[in-house]
Amino acid sequence: MALLKQLYIQVIIGIALGVLVGVLWPETGVAMKPLGDAFIALLRMMLAPIIFCSVVTGLAHVADMRQLGRLALKSLIYFEVLTTIAMSLGFIAVNVVQPGVGLHATGLVANDSIAKIASTAGQFTAVGFFLSIIPNTMVDAFAKGDILQVLLISILTGAALSVGGRGHDSAILKGIVEAQTVLFRILGFIMRLAPIGAFGAIAAAVGAFGAATLLYLAKLVVLYWATSIFFVIVVLGVVTALIGLSIFKILLIIRDELLVVLGTASSEVVLPRLMLKLEKTGCDGAIVGFVVPSGYSFNLDGTSIYMAIAVAFIAQATDTPFTLWQQAGVLAILLLTSKGGTTVAGGAFVKLAATLQTVHALPLNGLGLLFGVDRLMATCTALTNVVGNTVATFVVAKWEKAFDQARWDAYQIEQAMGDSDDAPEAAIVSSDVAH
Repeated sequence: MALLKQLYIQVIIGIALGVLVGVLWPETGVAMKPLGDAFIALLRMMLAPIIFCSVVTGLAHVADMRQLGRLALKSLIYFEVLTTIAMSLGFIAVNVVQPGVGLHATGLVANDSIAKIASTAGQFTAVGFFLSIIPNTMVDAFAKGDILQVLLISILTGAALSVGGRGHDSAILKGIVEAQTVLFRILGFIMRLAPIGAFGAIAAAVGAFGAATLLYLAKLVVLYWATSIFFVIVVLGVVTALIGLSIFKILLIIRDELLVVLGTASSEVVLPRLMLKLEKTGCDGAIVGFVVPSGYSFNLDGTSIYMAIAVAFIAQATDTPFTLWQQAGVLAILLLTSKGGTTVAGGAFVKLAATLQTVHALPLNGLGLLFGVDRLMATCTALTNVVGNTVATFVVAKWEKAFDQARWDAYQIEQAMGDSDDAPEAAIVSSDVAH
C-alpha cells in the first residue's frame, strides 16, 4: 500500500488504464480527453508566476552582475553545442537506417492543416523571433504565458533587486518569496491529479487513432525513439560523467516528471516541479531559475533530433534528392528554426514547416506523412527535452561551483529509503530558510 502512495506508481496505473480504455472502448477513450486537457491547463496556468518568483528570488541573491552575464554566456554556449550534436546524430541515424526509402510518396497534395501550418511558419523570421521576446507590456507577458517574455521580465526584476546588495532586505522580495511558497503549495495540490490527467490524455490518444497508430510508420517512430534514447544514455551520459554525476541517478530523480510527460506528451506541465526538484538536489536557485526556463526555448535536444530525422525522412519518402551538402545547409538553418515556440500548439510542425519553406528543396506537403504519428513523436520529443534541460542545469551549476554535493547525497539517501516523494511546500520553505 505504501508503494501506491508514490506519484510515479499512480501515474503508471493511470497510463495503463488509459491505454486499456482507448483500445477496448475507443469512443469512451475520446470522451476522456477533457481530463487530460484540464490537467495540462491547470499546470500551464502556474508556469508564468512560478518562473517569475523562482528567477527573481534566485537572482536577487546574485551580488555580482558579471556572474549573471557569465551564467548566460555559458548556458547559451552549452545549449548550442548540445543541440548541434543532437541534430547531427539525427541526420546520421536517418541516413544509415533510411526509413523513408521505398515509400515513393510523390503524389502528396496539400490539405487545410498543412496550409494553416505553412501560413504560421511563413511569419517566422530571425528578427521577428528576437523581437517577440519583448512583451508589449509587463502584464501582457503574464497574460499570454510566453516563457521567454516572462523570463526577460524576471531577469530584469531580479537584477534590479540585487543592485547594491540590498535585495535580501527588500519588502518586495519578501512578498515574492511568500508568493512562491503559496504557488508551490498550489502546485502540490494540482500534481495529485496527475494520474487522472495522464489517464485522460492517453485514453483519448489511443481511442482517436486506434491501436494501429502504434504500428503506423513504425520504422520512423522506432528510429526516432532509439536515437533519442541513445542521445540520453550515451551523449548525456558522457556529459554527466564528466561532471561527476550519473545519468541513471538523474533519470531516477526525475522519474515522476518523466511519467507525467509520458502521459501528457507535454514538457511544460512539469517545468515548475522540475525547477523545485533541481534546487532540492543541490543546484543553486539562481542557476535553476535561469537555465531551466531559457533551456525550454533554446536547449531543445528532442526537438533537434526530431527535425533532423523528419527533414531527411520527407526527402527519402518523396524521392527528393538530398545530398550531404544540402543536409549540412539545413543543419545550419535548423540551429535557428528549432529554437523557441515550445508553448505553441503544434510547435514542432510549425518549426519544421519554417525549415522546409526556407530550404525550398523539399515538398512542404511531406508534412502530411507525419500527422499519423504526431502523438508518438511528440511524447519522445518532450521526454528528451526534459532530460536535456535537467542535465544542462546540473552542468552549469557544476561549472559555476554552485552545486551542493551534500544536498545531492542527502537526496540519494532519501530515495534509497523511499522517502523522496516530494512535498513541494515543505521543500520550498526549507530552501527559503537556507537563503
